Amino acid sequence: MERLLLLGDYTSTWLMSFNDASNRSFDVHKTVGSADVTRSESLVVSGQTLNNEVLLIDMAIARAADGSLTITGPAVLQDGTDPTWS
Repeated sequence: MERLLLLGDYTSTWLMSFNDASNRSFDVHKTVGSADVTRSESLVVSGQTLNNEVLLIDMAIARAADGSLTITGPAVLQDGTDPTWS
């Protein structure tokens, strides 16, 4: 994927517990790397919302100290549209 300079940019990292049920963390991320995976992301802080369309670009599965599986998934802005709070 090529990134164009001077366009709006945004990155985030999703930290999740492993869940392989339909439309949950693993199901959403399992095609990362084999296809462009675009998702809608909403970040809500103190009643303010930041909505973005993002590309999921990676997925890492790790075992936590308590034995549970966790997923880390970075995301980048999909279309260059400046994110704005509402």
